[in-house]
Amino acid sequence: MLQATFVNRRALHLRPDPARVIVRPFKPATEPRDLNPTDKTRANHIVERVLNLDPQAAAGQLADVLENFQGRHRNLLETFERRADEMEEALLAHCTFSEVQRQLIGAYFLHEYSFEASALFNPSIVPHPDQSGIPNGSLRFILSLRAVGEGHVSSLTFRAGAIAADGSIRVDPTARLATSPRIAHRAAGPIGDEVEIVFEPAPDISERVIFPVTESQSNGIEDARFVQFSDGGRTTYYATYTAYKGTAIRSELIETTDFLSFRMTPLQGAAARNKGMALFPRKIDGRYAMIARQDNENLYLVYSEDLNRWEGGQPILKPQFPWEFVQIGNCGSPVELEEGWLMLTHGVGPVRKYSIGAALLDKRDPSRVLARSSEPLLRPEPSEREGYVPNVVYTCGAMTHNDQLILPYAVSDTYSNFATIQISALMRSMS
Repeated sequence: MLQATFVNRRALHLRPDPARVIVRPFKPATEPRDLNPTDKTRANHIVERVLNLDPQAAAGQLADVLENFQGRHRNLLETFERRADEMEEALLAHCTFSEVQRQLIGAYFLHEYSFEASALFNPSIVPHPDQSGIPNGSLRFILSLRAVGEGHVSSLTFRAGAIAADGSIRVDPTARLATSPRIAHRAAGPIGDEVEIVFEPAPDISERVIFPVTESQSNGIEDARFVQFSDGGRTTYYATYTAYKGTAIRSELIETTDFLSFRMTPLQGAAARNKGMALFPRKIDGRYAMIARQDNENLYLVYSEDLNRWEGGQPILKPQFPWEFVQIGNCGSPVELEEGWLMLTHGVGPVRKYSIGAALLDKRDPSRVLARSSEPLLRPEPSEREGYVPNVVYTCGAMTHNDQLILPYAVSDTYSNFATIQISALMRSMS
């Protein structure tokens, strides 16, 4: 199989950086003990040890912590205070605390986590909500990425960049610091917590890291497929993602207008029990529409009146060519073209090799497949075959600029790169 001549790899390699860290809550392991209600937990023991320090020693210890860690994080003392607030159960058993004691206790119940130490992959891309100051013919974008750290826990991180009028792509330098949001609101929903999270305004979007905050996400927020959604003149950015808790998965939805505040909601219904859902960028005949994979093999089209509930669906695409005989799935939200809905797909072939292809759906009736690629648009080149999961190229979403499809893609579940595809040539190649 020959590489499609209209596909251009850009060599803009985004690699994981173990030096980028956030602080996360640390919970000491509880040792086996009897059920005597007067027993104290290990957390209580740690608090007691801090309280037994004389004031000068406590102040010195806090100063030493700040000297070691303050340059690595923003607002570290405020972070210590917030963590102390969360330690209510351990603190109630003791007397009142000085400010230094509370901050030092907060420090003992935090740890640094290198959130992208292992991998930075499965990107999606959308136009940036702020296009001010951008040169004519250029477009600023936001890239979302799945970051993986210790314990194979996945979080969501971002980059910004721009596409110039000549089609060249620039990704902005990554910020040195990284921060997690605060939880602004949490409410119990029908099948799990609904959460609103808010970041403090920061000069660089690459500082923002969304780490799991609910039980359903406890082992990872995976493969966010962002889309710029238009409805009656209002623009909202949605992303479907896989929430993984170690024993089960489900699809959830994240919503934002500014990439500073986000709402995270579990999706309901039989169609949301699998991974890999992708929302169309607008309603079709007054209904929301999704591409979904309900049987781990084929692609389905699902409609809903309710953005948070998805039932039923009809199969529209099945494995047809050797490079996708094992299964197919979507590679992000469909992209609207004059010719129809361009849906990027992934196919799994021999020796579990992942490739990227495409299908064209009718604009008025997306259940009608007008054309599809008989050969992969992108498959692992020899230099891209090695990584955490070998022989994989994968994307969670692309966007258009002029006659180009801008396609960020992951390499062997390890790092990310960009390719550009000439849309007119792609249309000619599909049958």
